[in-house]
Amino acid sequence: MTRDAATHEELAALEQAIDDWFRRQKKELPILLDISRDEEIPRRWYARLEGEERDVTTIWLTLGQRTLKYETYFLPSPEVNREQLFELLLRRNYDLVGAQFGIGPEEAIFLTGELPFHAVDE
Repeated sequence: MTRDAATHEELAALEQAIDDWFRRQKKELPILLDISRDEEIPRRWYARLEGEERDVTTIWLTLGQRTLKYETYFLPSPEVNREQLFELLLRRNYDLVGAQFGIGPEEAIFLTGELPFHAVDE
């Protein structure tokens, strides 16, 4: 069953709720270094988090008419053992819920997912 696309009013309310949620999280979570908005892509946020293996990890969130999409960079394009890595990631995808590995820009590996807009809450 496919739900209808969000109305302009529903999108505006959810966009405001996400902005408010990020403001609260920024105050409470020291690892949340920065939240910014994309000026060219409507309803897109960049959340920069303090990383362990890398200094900073960025999560992109994009609110569309039907879903809230999220993605983060995972690995650069593999230079060796590509087939083995891709097989491993496909096998991991089988058990993952709410996210999946994929090949993104510059052949890099990303972890992506999405929620229906009506399922987004605190």
